[in-house]
Amino acid sequence: MSTAVAPTVRICLADDHTLMRDGLKEVLCTAPGFAVVGEASTSSEAVSLAARLRPDVLLLDVEMPGPHASEAIRQIADVAPETHVLVLTMHDDPDMVHEMLQAGAAGYLLKSVLREELIAVVRSVTSRHTSSVVLVVSRQTAAQLRRQTPRQQKALLTERESALLQLVAEAMSNAQIAKRMFITEATVKRHLTNIYAKLNAVSRVDALRKAGAAGLIGPGRTGRPGDRATVPRSDARTN
Repeated sequence: MSTAVAPTVRICLADDHTLMRDGLKEVLCTAPGFAVVGEASTSSEAVSLAARLRPDVLLLDVEMPGPHASEAIRQIADVAPETHVLVLTMHDDPDMVHEMLQAGAAGYLLKSVLREELIAVVRSVTSRHTSSVVLVVSRQTAAQLRRQTPRQQKALLTERESALLQLVAEAMSNAQIAKRMFITEATVKRHLTNIYAKLNAVSRVDALRKAGAAGLIGPGRTGRPGDRATVPRSDARTN
């Protein structure tokens, strides 16, 4: 009788401090099923690394030589759409959280995160059974994020996210949206995850309700009998 082996989660590290990368590598390589496959010391190198290796996860520092982290995240989404970018930073700033999530980050973690939390977050964003944006921030930042107003929510949604949400309002499936927008279903799911996090929503129906109240989308065929809504989990953890 053979024993199934869990697939390896391939990880890249992007930080301009060698000691930080070495520490992260030591932590992550202790976790079963994890493999650090590449390292970068600039944001440009991070984008190139993502394009070449297509890792499952890329841990990205926000202060490195090269393009700004938000721009690097967008570029990574273009060259490696399946890669989950986790921002790892010293900045406990709700505006920074907003900016990174708007760019497409799958998570935002403070560098004070515990080793167990880091491992759990990497497993969470790569799980096939969840679609989550993970935040590991201070209680103060988490509270400010929860107090986000509809106007702030509107400012957070990119033009592409607003267009995608409008198609959701028209009761399109992920496959239909992907075909209409010329993107993959995985990219559709990534956009939806970002939208849920920005609207503090837990499902399609919840996102549409909040988006409608904020004036983000026009009338759509929402809430039709028989429609199903996928309910992802958005984790917000505090240190």
